[in-house]
Amino acid sequence: LFLATLTYDTLRFEYEDFPETKEPVWILGQKYSVFTEKEEILLDVTSRLWFTYRKNFPAIGGTGPTSDTGWGCMLRCGQMIFAQALVCRHLGRDWRWIKGKRQMDNYFNVLNAFIDKKDSYYSIHQIAQMGVGEGKSIGQWYGPNTVAQVLKKLATFDTWSSLAVHIAMDNTVVMEEIRRLCQSNFPCAGAAACPAVESEVLYNGYPEEAGLRDRLSLWKPLVLLIPLRLGLTEINEAYIETLKHCFMMPQSLGVIGGKPNSAHYFIGYVGEELIYLDPHTTQPAVEPSESGCIPDESFHCQHPPCRMSIAELDPSIAVGFFCNTEEDFNDWCQQIKKLALVRGALPMFELVERQPSHFSNPDVLNLTPDSSDADRLERFFDSEDEDFEI
Repeated sequence: LFLATLTYDTLRFEYEDFPETKEPVWILGQKYSVFTEKEEILLDVTSRLWFTYRKNFPAIGGTGPTSDTGWGCMLRCGQMIFAQALVCRHLGRDWRWIKGKRQMDNYFNVLNAFIDKKDSYYSIHQIAQMGVGEGKSIGQWYGPNTVAQVLKKLATFDTWSSLAVHIAMDNTVVMEEIRRLCQSNFPCAGAAACPAVESEVLYNGYPEEAGLRDRLSLWKPLVLLIPLRLGLTEINEAYIETLKHCFMMPQSLGVIGGKPNSAHYFIGYVGEELIYLDPHTTQPAVEPSESGCIPDESFHCQHPPCRMSIAELDPSIAVGFFCNTEEDFNDWCQQIKKLALVRGALPMFELVERQPSHFSNPDVLNLTPDSSDADRLERFFDSEDEDFEI
């Protein structure tokens, strides 16, 4: 009764917009039936953080744009996939957003990390300005690989989340490389960001104690981003089943990409259609109140999710996974190995134990935000940047 009231009265979903099908619906590793779990599907979709174009935010760099309409859709998609990682990290995959219900402080800490202001960890300001180091001027279009590289750099400042971010290049995931990154157990980057455990000091407004405790643990939670090209001008249908299976994995963070001239954040599929959140809506910028409270309704998509045919997907994408523990990572590796044996499912990337001899090691070389992967790795995917905007 509660979910029915929530769906019809509060969220006002129109069920006829969602297909009546016997096919299972997969949303970021969770399986649903349209006939018996429609409310749960829509509540799950609504609970994802939805970042769209915004207008009238503080000028980027002091004198730059005050809106990202027309150029920021891939940046917003990058925010959404990374926000899902932070939700899994601090709230858990089963957390749900309910309109009007008081949320825990960690929820607002996650949301505040993406608010459109210069001192938020993953704000449009930070992404755009960090992108300059990746060869992108402010206001220039990004591809999936570029936004992944920028988010990796920004994550080094986020000591509250203490994430290990790995970007697997050349269609290859090296298990040894990831374990070394997640088990590095290195101390804080600097003394100023590393107070004593008993201290209640806040770092950029976030509780530092939790981040410090996690940094001293044996495994740093992993955000794995894999930029891929699944065809020349359109997706090779041999990859479709593999792509579907990625949404079935409990570690799934979804996919960023889209179709020509339009970037989306894909969170699941049903039948032969992908389910996604669309950033192409311009909303007024949101400012926290004097008490620090953030009006959050506009950060949750309260209408039926968008869908598109998988065959329309642009072949240049980035797939994301989150492994909170080493057990999660080992389980993910086993699933990928089994997926390679599925008939009709062509592997999208290779999973290997050790680094091939011709590879460099970007994670060891890039422990500081000033290092640039562009110095070591060819940017094959960035040639597609101009295709991701309208």
